[in-house]
Amino acid sequence: MSKSLARVRQAIEEIGLDAEILHPGQSRTAEDAARACDCDIDQIVKSLIFQGESGQIYLFLTAGGKRLDADKGAAVAGETLLRADANTVRKVTGFAIGGVAPIGHLSAPRIFADPRLKEFDTVYAAAGTPDHVFAVAPDALFAACHAKEADFTQ
Repeated sequence: MSKSLARVRQAIEEIGLDAEILHPGQSRTAEDAARACDCDIDQIVKSLIFQGESGQIYLFLTAGGKRLDADKGAAVAGETLLRADANTVRKVTGFAIGGVAPIGHLSAPRIFADPRLKEFDTVYAAAGTPDHVFAVAPDALFAACHAKEADFTQ
């Protein structure tokens, strides 16, 4: 088991999160993940990492079929945002791009969540690798990672 997957599993246990880790295989896109999980594309939680001009890291948990609106994201964060590079993502979260989980970070970023995710009983978030997800109720996920619901999508 990879260190990243083990860290997510440990976080799930420590938090007491009612979640199930699944291995649907590598998914390069939200569409691929939705097919692999046999769910609606918006049940896939995309983890988008941005860095503010201040250096602060932000994680936007976005429904799979949505995109981050740069202006809305900046308004939510309170500063101009740039997409964080792969080295910064790994340094801050401990995860590689494509496997960034909403929990189990090395350093917790500020986290915002797309309210669209709450329209489902279950959502699927990366579990630390490109091949693993965990199935969880959105309310429980938002609470577990201290995500603030916000309008930041287009």
